[in-house]
Amino acid sequence: MSVSSPLRTLEPLNRPSVADTVFDELHSQILLLELPPGTKMSEVEVARALGVSRQPVRDAFYRLSKLGFLSIRPQRATLVSQISSTGVLQARFVRNALEAETVRTACRVLTEADHAALDVILEKQRQAVEAKDPVSFHGFDDQFHKEICERSGLSFAWDIIRENKAHMDRVRFLSLSFASQDAFGDHLEVMDAIRARDEDRAMHHMRIHLSRIKEQIVRIRSDHERYFADEPET
Repeated sequence: MSVSSPLRTLEPLNRPSVADTVFDELHSQILLLELPPGTKMSEVEVARALGVSRQPVRDAFYRLSKLGFLSIRPQRATLVSQISSTGVLQARFVRNALEAETVRTACRVLTEADHAALDVILEKQRQAVEAKDPVSFHGFDDQFHKEICERSGLSFAWDIIRENKAHMDRVRFLSLSFASQDAFGDHLEVMDAIRARDEDRAMHHMRIHLSRIKEQIVRIRSDHERYFADEPET
């Protein structure tokens, strides 16, 4: 004899929640340095500015703190975290390990339709480079890496990468003022190797691409010292 469940049927949950919207807005402003490191954040003020209650702001603050974007200190002001050079290089290590293996798999399993979809993203990147639009370029940059993971059947790899790259993202965005063409060229090399199903070449160019930040962070830290945590350079 079956027992009916007391749970009600839910409507499709395909709309972003208020907390998701607040998170996305704050995430974008921190990433793009509209809210630079050291900025004081107040649940009350953010809720008022965004026209929402404090609970979704509290939820968004917690998620941002887990990513490394916010420093929540009990009984003290919540701050946008300073960039950790150590965190940047740790994220590069994680990405290098995961994405080298991801492009190896991509060489084996991606179809011509997958190649065409990635080409569309690269064309949008090219247009962003020509338009000198770092905001759009950064979005398409992330999309290119994410799509390779997902189309290779390795979505979990992107989940791990996303959880570890907050400090790296702000440095990457700052680097686009002088390095977007290099980043785009690296993507073209990776894509060419994937299309040729040349695993060693794809892994080689992905490692080159992800290693550029080791040199870029020295220049960026010199230009934006106040954004960085006081820690030894690695």
